[in-house]
Amino acid sequence: MLGFDEPEFLSQVASAVALRPQIEELVDRLVDEGFDTLLLVGAGGTYAQMWPYEHLARRTSALDVRAVIAAELIASGDARLGERTVALFTSVSGTTDDSVRAIEYCRSKGAYTVSFTGHPDSPVAAKVDTALVSQPKTWPFDFQLLLFMGRLLDRRGEFDGYDQLAGELAGIPEILVEVARQAEPVAAAFADAHKDSDYYFLIGGGNLWGFTYLYSMCILEEMQWLRTTRVHSAEFFHGSLELLEEDTSVIVFQGEDETRALTDRAEAFARRVSKDVTVFDTRDYPLTGISPEFRGLLAPLVLDTVMSRVSKHLERVRDHSLDLRRYYRVMDY
Repeated sequence: MLGFDEPEFLSQVASAVALRPQIEELVDRLVDEGFDTLLLVGAGGTYAQMWPYEHLARRTSALDVRAVIAAELIASGDARLGERTVALFTSVSGTTDDSVRAIEYCRSKGAYTVSFTGHPDSPVAAKVDTALVSQPKTWPFDFQLLLFMGRLLDRRGEFDGYDQLAGELAGIPEILVEVARQAEPVAAAFADAHKDSDYYFLIGGGNLWGFTYLYSMCILEEMQWLRTTRVHSAEFFHGSLELLEEDTSVIVFQGEDETRALTDRAEAFARRVSKDVTVFDTRDYPLTGISPEFRGLLAPLVLDTVMSRVSKHLERVRDHSLDLRRYYRVMDY
């Protein structure tokens, strides 16, 4: 597979899943001590990656759980932020400035702060009350966030089957390698067909809306300097559909939760207008060892793996490194 280091991938994913005992110990302590609000704080991709877990909590729990943008939290404040708040952060590098400042802000308000990162000596790890550290460069954080939220909801009596889900996640490294292998020819074909495409229209919903936003902004825009429009499938018919034309490159991210019908509806309309609609559907991947009732929860992980293959092939056909930046962490702002 192009640009895929299988041993490193397996090691990184395994290091995240191996945090299960520490995550459960932390969640149990927080629940026993009591808290009223959970803030999932991020910036850019780490903010978007919080949305599936806010979505899960909103569907199943009476607990106040919200994803918030680090810089906006500092600028606007939050009336519920205080000593009965847990604030959770993620950062691959552990140096994201907005997140570091938000940790300081949350702690100044009395909140208990937690971080997932790959660097134990980083500012993000050093400044929180509890840092849980995986192997460097481990991405995405869905493994840790799903274990954290699953255990939390389980302790509250709002999620059945957590122990089974957590047990099945032990096999997720090998499962995702198989996903990557299956996706490789699909990714290569997509990139070859879209070598000269300079605009993409992305649609997703449910617990894949965060990934839709992330792939649009953090990959196609930031890493490939391509113009995009992104829209939630439930909002598709309220404005953005007017941008569709016959040659618009449309990407649809389809998962397996209760919002699937909304994305099906948006896809059906897009196909009536555009001749270039591509659907990346988690149903296409077997996920051997994962129970059917948990497949929907893993949709962000599956599509992150699939689309990482697409990203590497776009890098190839466009001769544009995924590491190249003009402004981000290059200029002061």
